Amino acid sequence: MLKKTYQIWGAALALSVAASGSYAAVSAEQAAKLGTEFTPMGAVKAAQGNIPAWEGDVPAGKGGVGPDGKLLNPFAGDKPKFVITAANYKDYAANLTDGQKAMFAKYPDTYRMPVYETRRTAGYPQEIYDATKKNATASELLNDGNGIANFTEGTPFPFPQTGVEVIWNHITRYRGGSVTRVVGQVTPQVNGDYTLVRFQDEFTFRNELTDFDPATDDNVLFYFKQDVLSPARLAGNVLLVHETLDQVKEPRKAWVYNAGQRRVRRAPQVAYDGPGTASDGLRTSDNFDMFNGSPDRYDWKLEGKQEVYIPYNSYQLKDGKLKYDEIVQAGHINQDLTRYELHRVWKVTATLKEGKRHIYAKRVFYIDEDTWQATEIDHYDGRGELWRVAESHNVYYYDRKVPWYAIEVLYDLNSGRYLALGLDNEEKGGYEYDFKRTYSDYTPAALRRQGVR
Repeated sequence: MLKKTYQIWGAALALSVAASGSYAAVSAEQAAKLGTEFTPMGAVKAAQGNIPAWEGDVPAGKGGVGPDGKLLNPFAGDKPKFVITAANYKDYAANLTDGQKAMFAKYPDTYRMPVYETRRTAGYPQEIYDATKKNATASELLNDGNGIANFTEGTPFPFPQTGVEVIWNHITRYRGGSVTRVVGQVTPQVNGDYTLVRFQDEFTFRNELTDFDPATDDNVLFYFKQDVLSPARLAGNVLLVHETLDQVKEPRKAWVYNAGQRRVRRAPQVAYDGPGTASDGLRTSDNFDMFNGSPDRYDWKLEGKQEVYIPYNSYQLKDGKLKYDEIVQAGHINQDLTRYELHRVWKVTATLKEGKRHIYAKRVFYIDEDTWQATEIDHYDGRGELWRVAESHNVYYYDRKVPWYAIEVLYDLNSGRYLALGLDNEEKGGYEYDFKRTYSDYTPAALRRQGVR
């Protein structure tokens, strides 16, 4: 069984909180190991256990960008080493999450996991490595873990000592600085029928604004805008979010432009377990990006590291030759198009605090050590029953050195339905980076000016 905590820095993980409510940064001696003993992001660099050494990028000469603007699969020639099915999953139980096991039980005839060679192909730009090394000795959690001091970009806690530090590494992780994309979301019925909802999303981290001023909006992490492009009944609605670092001190700011009313309104429901946009009740606001928002409603326990089969290098799910109908099926996405690899992940258990409210009483996170991306999350209801299983199909945008998701999926075990977000196979081009925005582009006034319906 792989439930023992890995050791880092030659000592066990420290789980104590200072009396002031802040968490201490690591020493300069520990930070100096980034890029040598550890990867620049804090993962184990050398081969260890069943996990090979970190590669840091796709092999030279592999991949490329196709004429349709989509990334080519650098591992198109790989074949599965074996396939996990309902008939044999118990043989691999030590490396599976409870949610994955539940999927085999729920869909014994169709759910399968093709397992491929482990390739630790995920890197970041040098400036993100440099920022992460600086953060290691400078960044601190404040306000009982609900805010970060001395952080602008990179990973704030490459050597996490608490569960909430791991979660902040996921929330703040690098996604290209500024990026816009057109993606689809589906919420299939039990029989597989679905209506595609198309969004144009854009993220801009505050330091990427052309008129960036460290003193302006200093509690904002990034700005997010989401335009609904289709279907017609939803088209024209726009969501604007100012994602704050300390959401207890200053709650997330959100506004919605309603095309039918031609009005901009504050949207306090866009947080925690408020309903996700056009999700048919199948996800909460904080299910987006696997998990987002304030961590203040949960107690976060760091369980250590495990080796788990997780979706990785999921380039096949980004293939521009695929149609959405080939991916979206009844019960779950087409698992023949998936790729799983054995990777080392951080395990964190979130338990709802006494007196706090959320539809998920417990969440169990599995976060990839190389990218800090949440890749498997099990969600439990108030009775302690496993309810929803989230899975992100990770992909490395090697042309921009950005690890992210091909698709993120949230399976509802009770209803037999699911939500899949991030589909872009039938969209033109890929993700657009380095677009220019100013503070004034992310204001309610700008939202009103944008409204055309």
